[in-house]
Parts: sequence; C-alpha cells; structure tokens
Amino acid sequence: MRELNKKYCEETFDENGVLKTFRLKYPDNYNFAYDIIDDIGTNEPDRKAMVWCDTKGNERVFTFRDIMLLSNKCANYLSSLGIGRGDRVLVVLRRRYQFWYVTPALMKLGAVFVPATHMLKRHDAVYRIRSGGIKAVICTVEGDTADAFDEARPECPELGMMIASGGAREGWLDLDAGVEAAPDVFERRETSVYDPMLMYFSSGTSGYPKMVMHDHRYGLSHLFTAKHWQNVDPEGLHLTIADTGWGKAVWGKLFGQWMMEACILTYDFEKFVPAEMLAIIEKYKVTTLCCPPTMYRFFLREDLSSFDLSSLQYCTIAGEPLNPDVFYGWREATGITLMEGFGQTETTVTVCNLKGTSPKAGSIGKPAPLYDVDLFNADGESCRPGETGEICVRCDPSPEGLMMCYFRNEEKTREAMHDGWYHTGDTAWRDEDGYIFFVGRNDDIIKSSGYRIGPFEVESVMLEHPAVLECAVTAAPDEIRGQVVKATVVLNGGWEPTEELKKKLQNYVKRETAPYKYPRIIEFVDHLPKTINGKIRRTAIRDGRA
Repeated sequence: MRELNKKYCEETFDENGVLKTFRLKYPDNYNFAYDIIDDIGTNEPDRKAMVWCDTKGNERVFTFRDIMLLSNKCANYLSSLGIGRGDRVLVVLRRRYQFWYVTPALMKLGAVFVPATHMLKRHDAVYRIRSGGIKAVICTVEGDTADAFDEARPECPELGMMIASGGAREGWLDLDAGVEAAPDVFERRETSVYDPMLMYFSSGTSGYPKMVMHDHRYGLSHLFTAKHWQNVDPEGLHLTIADTGWGKAVWGKLFGQWMMEACILTYDFEKFVPAEMLAIIEKYKVTTLCCPPTMYRFFLREDLSSFDLSSLQYCTIAGEPLNPDVFYGWREATGITLMEGFGQTETTVTVCNLKGTSPKAGSIGKPAPLYDVDLFNADGESCRPGETGEICVRCDPSPEGLMMCYFRNEEKTREAMHDGWYHTGDTAWRDEDGYIFFVGRNDDIIKSSGYRIGPFEVESVMLEHPAVLECAVTAAPDEIRGQVVKATVVLNGGWEPTEELKKKLQNYVKRETAPYKYPRIIEFVDHLPKTINGKIRRTAIRDGRA
C-alpha cells in the first residue's frame, strides 16, 4: 500500500494520537476517477477494490484495474452516445455492481451523476427528469423501475435516451453490450475540481425533493469520513449497508474507502434479514461496519453467539439517532463501541466521534475538523451548554464537502445559506465538554402546551421497555394543546396490543422522563414505514401513510 491518501491531506494529532487538524489539498483538475481509481489501477493493479455478492450465491471480485478498465469502456460507450461535460445522468442501479464503474465513467466525462432509488413511480420519475434537466437515464431492468420511466417518457421531451443495465429491454439502449464492445483506453479529459459532479434529490418534511448539487471536492472530503470516522483498514474489508440511491452509499461504498485503497463489500439483497447479514459479515470477515441504528437493534435480537464476528474491529452508526440501549447492547455483545456520526445529504460527516476518543452514550460527538460548527438559538446567538439550538456550519468561505447549492432553487439556497452560515434545520445541545447531543429536526419538534419536545427523547425511553421493538414519535394536532405526542409502536413477540398496555407504556414514560413528554396517543402497528436504508419515515406517519 502506497498511502495514496496522504497526497491529498495534511493532518496533525495530539499526544494520544487523536486527530487535531485535518486539511485537504488538491490540484484544480482533481478528479476521483482519474486520480484515485486509475492511479491505483495502474500502480497496484491487483489490489482488490470490491467483493460483490447477492442472495442467489453469485459472487464477483473486482480489482482496481478491473474498475479502471470497465470505467474506461463505459466512458467510451457513453461518450459515443453524446454524453459529456455538464450533462446530468440519472443512475438507478440498486446494488448492482455496474454502479461502481458507471459512476467513475461519468466523472471521467465531466458529467453529473444523479443517483436515485429503484422505488420511483411514474410521477417521481417525471419530477426528477424535468426538474433536473436529465439528459439520460441508466436503469436496471430488475423490478419495475424501468416501467416507471417508460410511463414517464411521453411527458419528458428533454430526456434524450434511456439505457438499460442487466439485460436488453425494448426501446432502451443496452449498457452491458455497449460497454463490452467499447475500447478500454480512455484519454484523460479536462475537468475542474469545482465542476458539478453529483446531484442528489433530498426529501424534506414538506414539498418536492430538493436537488443537492456537489462538486468534485465533495468526494475528496469523504477521505475524512473513511479514515477518521469509519476507521477503514486499507488491508481490511469495509461494509456500509446502503442502497446506491441514497447519499449513504457514497459515504461508505465509494469515495473515502477507495481513497484509503481499501476493499468494499457489496451485498445485493432485496430485503434486510438480520441473520443473513450477520452470516455475510462472518463469511467475508468484514473488519469495519457502518449501518443505521435500526439494523444494529435487529442484530441484537439474533443469537449473536452463533455467528463468528471476531473479524470486526470497528463499527460506526449514522442515519438516525443512536439510542442508549443499542449503544450499550452492542458493546456488551461484541466488545465494540459504536461511534456515532452526523451529516446530511448537503454535507459530509459534520459531527462525529473520532477514533481514539471515548464517546458519550447518546452524543453524536464533536465537530469534524473539516467544518466550523456552532449551535444557534432563535435569537441567532451561540447556545450556552445545555441550551438547544440549530446546528449550523460556517459557509463563508465555503468548506469542502458542503453543497454548492440547491440546483435551480435560489430561494431554498438563500434560506439555507445566509449570514455566513449553512443552517441544517437540525437541532441539538452540547454539554460542558463540547459533546453534541442530537434533538431532532426543526420540523419534528413537538410543541405541546408551551413545551418543546424532541421525538428522540421519548423514543429512547420507550425503547427501553421490554414490550417495544421499534417506536416512532411524532406530533398529533390537538385543539387544546396545539400538539400532543403520538407514539407509533411495533411490539416485541409475546406482547399483545391492548388498552392496558397503552396505559402501562404511558405510565412508564411518565416515570422515566419529564411527565409532559408522555405519549397521549399510542398506535400499535405491525411495521414502521422506512427508507430502503432503514431510516424511519416519520413524514409518512404524520401524513397518515404509515
């Protein structure tokens, strides 16, 4: 290993080996595909880049040379179709291995790749194509996603072409055949580190998804994510459980890990089955793992003693707040402390627990050295310890890793970035030691009879009750109090949804935390609505779509 990552950063450490400062350095023409993938593919051609497997028993191992050549072939093919610098290409490839050479191919062309979930329907596809000015769609033929684009196409004259992956499809170009026939040499093209590279559709609590635009510095910033938060081992195997339609995929399955010259594991599955995932971790000897708290919770419900998890060295957690029961439960079961982190689609990891530190249960950690982070109250003043405020990131000058803008939405960009700060819309408080504790989204805060109640506080208490497997707390309208706390609950096996149990849970919350926080409404359900990455969709619950 040549420690290529050191070419792109300067860092200092304290006497205990804990990171103090971290600064990126890069040329104006930095491009991840050329400067990382092709560099390793040329100088360490046999170094493993990815182990891919699926639920059917299929397996493929890709070296960095494989990825380099495949991305060259793909770039040649897409270029022959007229795709070039600045073109926006919607990429819907699930966890299929094609994603890992299509995206660097688009980077080589200077195009903008726009990942999307395979769960899109016709109206979702129409919105994304028209609002994003999408020139081409590259989509897997698996499932019914391609049907949505066929249905959307008559309403989208700006869409130049649809390209199918995984098999031929009538009316679509064939990606696999085109890549196979293309030459594997691709001369470097002119690109700028400040060019748009990646655009995500990010759903909020209301309205249509915003389009988050990032330049090439964003991918570079994830070097910090992999090296100092996930603690990726260059000679190990990293697994982030995430679908490629969401930002978490590039956080944990692309940029930083390959900058560290590490191998990633991609398990292509339809439905998350805890025992199957644990068996995969055991089989492939995963060394570092990152996934949402919900997945760790389900892991803990399995008989962990029946799995050999001795290869695991480090575990991180993000996507939603970490409850103390999972924090302590995982450490007791495996001896590994979960290192929580916080960030958004608009940023890289912004607040986190660094390797070498001792995290506090429930804390998302301290600001990452890449960012200047503060908490501001409603008066725009920096919060005192213990005071809840909005998490804000200094954006003047703009740090690497922060979005360029909300594409084609100057109003939303101005709302988020003003007075020199990017306003995340997330609230938190910090203690005397500077550790930050997440409270919730501004829009998720429940205001009841003059009290401000963070859903996470109530959820954490309810999840400690033996009857509760999962819980989502939201606001419900109330004529007298304005809003009241509602808890939507999935029960553990052996418990029945009764009025008596509702009263027991209410009294339990009253006992364990401030009585005004107790849920006046409790609804029992068989499952909670979630994104494909396991995050609870509280918006769907509030809107009655649970």
